Amino acid sequence: MKEELEKLKNEALSALSTAAELNALEGIRVRFLGKKGEITAILKQMGGLSAEERPVIGQLANDIRSEIEEAIEKASEHIEEREMARRLVSEALDVTIPGTPAVIGHRHPMSIVLDEAKDIFIGMGFSVAEGPEVELSVYDFDKLNIPVGHTVREWHDTFYITEDEAVHLRCQTSPVQVRVMESQKPPIRIISPGRVYRKDEVDATHSPMFHQIEGLVVDKGITMGNLKGTLNMLVHKLYGDNTATRFRPHHFPFTEPSCEVDVQCFNCGGTGCRVCKGEGWIELLGAGMVHPKVLAGCGIDPDVYSGFAFGIGLDRMTMLRYNIDDLRLIFENDMRFLAQF
Repeated sequence: MKEELEKLKNEALSALSTAAELNALEGIRVRFLGKKGEITAILKQMGGLSAEERPVIGQLANDIRSEIEEAIEKASEHIEEREMARRLVSEALDVTIPGTPAVIGHRHPMSIVLDEAKDIFIGMGFSVAEGPEVELSVYDFDKLNIPVGHTVREWHDTFYITEDEAVHLRCQTSPVQVRVMESQKPPIRIISPGRVYRKDEVDATHSPMFHQIEGLVVDKGITMGNLKGTLNMLVHKLYGDNTATRFRPHHFPFTEPSCEVDVQCFNCGGTGCRVCKGEGWIELLGAGMVHPKVLAGCGIDPDVYSGFAFGIGLDRMTMLRYNIDDLRLIFENDMRFLAQF
C-alpha cells in the first residue's frame, strides 16, 4: 500500500507539472484527492492492515495529500501569474491615442422656447409661479367658475385619481392663478408654466400630456387692450414683427369677455394644410378678462380690481418657432430630430 501511495503522488506531481489551465488543476485535484479519488480508494483498504501498520500508512497518506495540495496551490499561482502577464500584454492600452470626444447635450427645443418666453414676460414685469400637477378639483374647477356638469369635468376628458373626483391630474395651469390670488394681494403679474393632462387623441397637434404657460395680471384699471398688447408683444418677439394674429370671441367660465388667439399657419401661410386642418390658422391660446366671480372667490374685490388671464400652448409655440409640422416629433426623443436644435 505504501508503494501505491508513492506511485499516486508521483503521478499527481507529474500531471501538475504539465497542467496549463486552472480547469486542468481542478481535474487533477478531483482525480487524486476527491471523495471518490484514487488516494481515498486506497485508504478504504486500510481495514485489512495490522494495528501497527494503520498509523504509519495513515500518516503517509496525510503527508502525500498535503504535498499534492501544496503542489496544486503553487501550480495555480503560476498559472494565474502567467495569465495576468498575457492579459497585460494583450489588453495593453496606448494612452497616447486621443480619446473619444464626449457628446455634449443641449437644451430641448421646448426648453429653448420656454426660456425665450420667460425672458419676454420678465422683461414686461412678470414673475414666474409654480403649482402642483396633481391638483384638487376645488382649485382646477370650482374656484375657476367651472360648474358641475361641464364637459371638462367628465371622466372622458380628465384623468381623475380619486373616485369622488376630488383629485386629478391638472388639465390646465390656471389653478396656479387661484393659488397666487389667494396668497398675494394685487397688483399681481405672473406666468405659470408647466405640464398639463387631458384625454386628447394623439395627432399632429394634440397629445394627452402637453405644456402650458398661464398668465395673470390683476390691478386697478386693467382692460382688454392691455391683454391684446401683451399677447401681441409676445408673438412679435417670438416670431417676428410681421406675424399675423387673430382674436376671436369665445367663452371660458373663468373669463368674461373671453377670446381665442390664433397665429397664421407657418406651414401653408394661411392657405390651409394638414397642420392647420385646412383653416390657415393655428389656435395658440385662450384668454380673457378674469371673471368677477373668480376674483371675488379669491378675496379680491371685483369693483376695485380687474385683470386678464391667458393660457398658451408651449408645444404649439415651439412648433411655430421652428416650423415643426408634427407635435409628436417633440416627444419621440429621436436624436436625428433633436440634434437640429
